[in-house]
Amino acid sequence: MKKLLGILILGLLTCNISFADSLRVVDGDTIVLNGEKIRFSGIDTPEIKQTCIEDNQEVGCGMSVKMLLVKKIGNNTPECISEGKDVYKRTLAECFVNGESLSIFLVRSGYAFAYRKYSKKFIKDEDFAKANKLGM
Repeated sequence: MKKLLGILILGLLTCNISFADSLRVVDGDTIVLNGEKIRFSGIDTPEIKQTCIEDNQEVGCGMSVKMLLVKKIGNNTPECISEGKDVYKRTLAECFVNGESLSIFLVRSGYAFAYRKYSKKFIKDEDFAKANKLGM
């Protein structure tokens, strides 16, 4: 019995599976997942303290986008496909929840922009949001 318990404990110590994922949403296009800072590649969202004018009133659009992302992720753990690192050493990635791209969701909803300087991937989603007057 002791031998079996020892093998089980050793297996858990060397196991690569994480039983508790750590997730923090920094802003609309950056998360920290298990200590790794991940910047969504190909999109751009307002900075956290950035404001916008909506119905002649100043609103915290940066915070609104962050909260939308928090709500979209919910209790799920995003799965991210790395595309390299940026100059700030952040991982550039496209992240998914239940198979849905968070980047496509944000851009198509009108809360993020296709970052044309770095990618053409999300232009059609931005065009959709503009045509349907969605988001910001």
